[in-house]
Parts: sequence; C-alpha cells; structure tokens
Amino acid sequence: MSHLSSRHRHRGPLGRASAATLATALATTALVLSGTSAQAAPTSSTTLVVNAAQNLRPVTHVGTGSLYGLADNATPSDSLVSALKPNTFVQMAPGGSQKPNNEPSPAGDSLVVAPKAARAGAKVVARMPDWYPNFPYQWVSWSNWLSAVDQQVASVQASGATNISAYEIWNEPDWTWDTTHAGPFNDGWARTFNQIRTHDTTTPIQGPSYEHWDQARMSQFLTDAKASGTVPNVIAWHELHGSSDIAAHISDYRALESSLGISPRPISIEEYGKPTEMGNSGALIGYAAKFERAGVRDAELAFWNHYGTLGDTLTDTGGSPNGSYWTYKWYGDMSGNMLTTTPPAQTGIDGLASLNSAGNQISVIAAGCTGSCAVKVNGLSSLSAFGSTVHVKLEYSPDTGRTTASPGPITISDADYTVSNGSITVPVTMNASDGYHLVITPTGTNTSLAGRYQITNKNSGLALDTLNAGTAPGTSVVQATSTTGTDQNWTLVPAGSGLYKIANQKSGLLLGITNAGTADGNTALIWGDNGTADHLWQLIPARDGYYKIANYNSGRLLGVNGMSTAPGAQVLQWADNGTADHLWTLTAR
Repeated sequence: MSHLSSRHRHRGPLGRASAATLATALATTALVLSGTSAQAAPTSSTTLVVNAAQNLRPVTHVGTGSLYGLADNATPSDSLVSALKPNTFVQMAPGGSQKPNNEPSPAGDSLVVAPKAARAGAKVVARMPDWYPNFPYQWVSWSNWLSAVDQQVASVQASGATNISAYEIWNEPDWTWDTTHAGPFNDGWARTFNQIRTHDTTTPIQGPSYEHWDQARMSQFLTDAKASGTVPNVIAWHELHGSSDIAAHISDYRALESSLGISPRPISIEEYGKPTEMGNSGALIGYAAKFERAGVRDAELAFWNHYGTLGDTLTDTGGSPNGSYWTYKWYGDMSGNMLTTTPPAQTGIDGLASLNSAGNQISVIAAGCTGSCAVKVNGLSSLSAFGSTVHVKLEYSPDTGRTTASPGPITISDADYTVSNGSITVPVTMNASDGYHLVITPTGTNTSLAGRYQITNKNSGLALDTLNAGTAPGTSVVQATSTTGTDQNWTLVPAGSGLYKIANQKSGLLLGITNAGTADGNTALIWGDNGTADHLWQLIPARDGYYKIANYNSGRLLGVNGMSTAPGAQVLQWADNGTADHLWTLTAR
C-alpha cells in the first residue's frame, strides 16, 4: 500500500479565520444543515441493495474454486481447502509435464488431486494441453497430440475418480494454438472432440476456453461446432481483464447460443482476476457477485503465481491465509439460497448475499466502494423469523497483500437495527481493497464503545484536544501533550446503526468537520449538536488495539496535518491511505 503522507505536507498548514469570523461562517452553515437527518446516508451510487425476499439460486459457491489451486494430495491442507467449499478446480492434465511460471517441477495433476478435491466436495477439470511442458504450448504433431489425448482419457477411466467434471480440450487457443502446423483451431477442436468420444462417451467436454470474450470468434466456433456435431457440453472462456463487462459477455453468449439454435449450456469461467487483484481482500468480490447473478455454473480464480495457493488466497504454496482467504471463507460459509443483489453500477460497490435454509440468517459480502457506503436490505418483513428489530454483525477482512498472512476478520460493530417498511440500511465506511461481511439475524448480543476516553494518535503519541482547551463553537481540534484535563476527554455516544457522536467533556460540543466538508484536508472542530451528518463517526478497529475514526459524512479518516508529531498540529480528515496518523487508541477516563 502506497504511503501518501506527502500530500498532507504539500497542502501545508490550513489557515484558520478569526474566532468571530469562523463562528459567523459556521452559524450560517448550521442554519443550512440543521434540517439534515442525524442518520447520515450515502448516495444511491454507493449503496448495495439486497432483496431478502427474492431467491436467486441455490448456494453452490460458484466462484470459490481456482486454477492449479491444489498442488498435490496433501497441499494445501484439507482444513484450508474445505473451509472455502470450492466448487471446481481446473488442474493439470493427467500425467502432464507443464511447468508454468517457472515452477521447478510439474504439480497439480488432476488425478493426483482429485481425491483431495472430493474430500472438499469439489469437482476437477482436466486441462489436456498441459500435457506439454511449455507455455505457450509447442505443437509437436497430430499423432503426438492424439496419443496424448488417448493416454489421458485412459488414465481418467482407469482412475475410478467420480469427480472429474470435464475435459478441457485446449487452453486459450485464440493465441496458443499453432495454426501454421496444426491447422485451424475449429477443425482441431472437432478432431480432438471425436477422438475423446471414441473412448469416453460420457465425461463432459468444455471449451473453447478463450483468453477473453470474443463475440466474432465465439460465433464462428459455435457455428462450426454445430455443423460438425461437436458443440461443447460446457461453454468456457476466461475473464482476466476486470469484472465490469461480465454481465454483458454472458448476455451476448446467451443471445448467440439462441440465434444458432444451440440448447443452453452451462458456463464455466475457467480463470478470473487480474494479477494485481489476486490476494486482495476486496477486489474479487465483484466478480463472484456477477457470476452468481448471471447464472454461471462455476468460475475459478486465476493462476498467476504458484501452485497450491487456492487462487492466491494463501501466502504461497500450502501457505497461510491472507486477507482474501477470509473473504472467500465467508463465501464458503453461505448456505441455503443466494439472494438477489443490485449494485448501483457495473463498477464500484458490489456484493453477494444468501439466506440460510432455516430462514433466520442473511449473509452479505460486499466490497469495491471507498468512503461512506452502505448495504440496504429489503424484504425483511416477508421472512417470518425476523421481526421489527434485527441484529447485524458487521466485520471486515483488511487487505494484507498477497504474500502476507492475515489472522482473520475484525468485527466493526454488533448492533440492533429497527426495521422500517421491511428494510434496514447498514452504514459501512469502506476501503476499496478490504472485504466486508454482514450477518443479519433476528437477535444478537450488542457490543458498544459507549463511554469516555482519551483519544491518542499512534503516530505522534499526542492526545485529541481543542485548541488552547477552548470551549467555544468552532474551536479547532488539535493534538496536544497528554494531560488530565477534561478538554482531552471525549465521550462516544451511540447514534444508531453502529455510528457514534463524539462529545468533548469540557465544552459539551461535538467533534465535527468545518462546514461539514467532505474533501481531503477539511479541518476538525467542535460544534453544537445541530443534527448535521458530519457529527456521525464510525470507529473501525485495526490491529493491535488501534482504531480508525471515520467521518460518515465524508468517508474520510481523522488524521493529523502533515502527519505532524508536534503539539498543536491541526487534526483533519483524509482518505484512508494507510498512514500511521490515521490510527488512534482509546483509553477509558
């Protein structure tokens, strides 16, 4: 994560008007904002909507598998694999010699790992061209290839494995098929398809496994395959360039299928995710959500690094969970039926949700938003287990990076919500690289940070205070050397929905932001409780006892100008860029 503290310094100290001028300006602002609801709400463009009354499909954990996610029958451990409830793994050809990404030796033979996959309830696709050692593949001859196909099919049939999902005839033929020496791919597909069927008439065959969606290429492929009687049992391609167009690609495929008179086929997205997204706690949730909504049968996390990492949710081969592992474990924990989710756009906040078979637990996974965001759950009044009040546990999995282990999710809040017109809205201050999880139940145990604290900055070791211990509305909030004065005492007052107001004991005024501003660098001050949204804060626990203090009006974090360690430095708000001045400790007073 990049360190952007220089932005604080480049802005320089923010000038402050005289007390009289500032008070006048703020009084004017207070009049404008006095009608603002105390319940801050993000715009519709940052709200994910879940319909608890509308089942989407049974839970099958569509997107929890991976390409080369298993290294052998022991790696990763069964406990790590099973917790994700993987749907399908795409693995090396039986007897294959592929050594991708400069791996020292072949691994992940589909028949070797099939028992491990079966123990986790997962299926395995045999990627046939990975019989060859190099990638891109180096074509030898047709006799060599058909002999390899025969050997693989014979091995599958002799193995007794019952969870071989399909044969994948070729991988990314749009750029790895040697047309010069092997002839046109579509002809080669038909020849290989028929070769498999001479020995195995039942195991599904999937393809064409293009590197990306290509309407024209897919149209010609299906036209030729229909003419030769070799239409795949499962249609497959890869989504490696972002999630924004997935819904359009699947819609285009279905239209193409219909126009050609081909009966609907299951869709497998054999690889998904960009290299920069792998191991990221929040980046891949949008893919899974779109696969669920579009009715994809299975989708596998891409292989960009090493074998046996469950799609880079582990730090390395057989390694420890990173932040993304816990995101996928939430997915694996889902049961019952998936629910309809509606994101505001193709990019930004997105998520998936489920309702368990007992009808008394809704699980929502969301990500992709920055700042003040929300999850709105409708249709609660249609569920007999839920009444006029529900309980919501909100937690998150901080992004640790692909190769750094994560000890697990952190709970942000445990709180009751009043159901209004069958709905609740859960405010969530998000970092786009983190994953978020809501568990909604009829009842639960509330936890609260309500109380009086001294609030100390991790970076400076100085305490949150008012300038010169002032008590007038509009007084700047600064950091200062620790004292026992009441000007350094701040009371967290629950404001509902897991949010708090933060009141200064000496003045009785609330912590807020100048003019309720929402920009980086807007300064902190104290003001009377006039109902403005900048008086609402969400405390987000970090590791080691620290908290991020997020202004729910702006979605920005409380920090110190220029990351200063000097007494008297201005406290302000800034985007979550990972700097130490955004971390605070709460000491009961």
